[in-house]
Amino acid sequence: MENSRHAVLVTGASSGLGEAATLGLANAGFTVHAGVRSEENAERLASANPLVRPVILDVADAGSIAAAGKLLRERTDGAGLHGLVNNAGICVSAPLECLPVEDLRAELEVNLIGTVALTQGLLPLLRMRTAAVPPATPAGRIVNVSSGIGRVAAPFLGAYAASQFAKEGVSDALRRELAPFAVSVSVIEPGAVMTPIWAKVAAGARRVLDTAPADVAESYRRRFDAFVATNEARARASRTRPEDVAAAVVHAMTARRPRTRYHVGVDAWAAAIASRLLPDRVLDAVVRRQFAEPAPVSADDGERPW
Repeated sequence: MENSRHAVLVTGASSGLGEAATLGLANAGFTVHAGVRSEENAERLASANPLVRPVILDVADAGSIAAAGKLLRERTDGAGLHGLVNNAGICVSAPLECLPVEDLRAELEVNLIGTVALTQGLLPLLRMRTAAVPPATPAGRIVNVSSGIGRVAAPFLGAYAASQFAKEGVSDALRRELAPFAVSVSVIEPGAVMTPIWAKVAAGARRVLDTAPADVAESYRRRFDAFVATNEARARASRTRPEDVAAAVVHAMTARRPRTRYHVGVDAWAAAIASRLLPDRVLDAVVRRQFAEPAPVSADDGERPW
């Protein structure tokens, strides 16, 4: 098959970071099998670049993973996969006291279990080494897209942090297990990036709070609303773009020795450094200041200072 040894699967490719990574890899000459959940997104991506070949894939569905694996084996015609980019993910935001357990399960099912299940299914394709692969380079490459939240857990993102902390640990274990097979494992930790996920986060966050017991919800509502607004404002103001994350993915797929971790954005670097150097109590104080709730409205001037 055309360019099959340079075939890469990207999950969650329909928008945001996944779409940027898909197009970045295609522009770099890879045949990109783009995992999406709808035919509409499949057609849109296929028309964006001739090297993009959509795959209908839901990482939370075992049958969908199996079907995608079968399709990829057929498409690559025995040449194997060059890489897998585990990018698909959701972000549940809510005070943990209010969080429905089924929402926590959904978060872990997509962000963690789906990543592991898909990786398990595709490892036979990633381990293949052909004559086209130089001996000193990885036979296959895995890139797991995590987050700065996988280093420092923010309030009201406990479920998301749980999935990303776990993904970091799974990635470390997988990297050490696959070293004898010359399969590299890299983690990409983006900071705040403005993508369509923020609108989904805000809508989901308010749904959770609105369905919680009224007395519990009101205990959190003011701080929680301020947190949601602050997070979105930071993403809008961030200089980090989806294309920056895509560049890190391309490097992990092309470098002779890909890095084990890529911190994308000043805030991602800050989280990595702070998690290593600051005592917990100091880090707690820093996070508390970052997400401080607005002061009460003054009866004199009617303004709400931060």
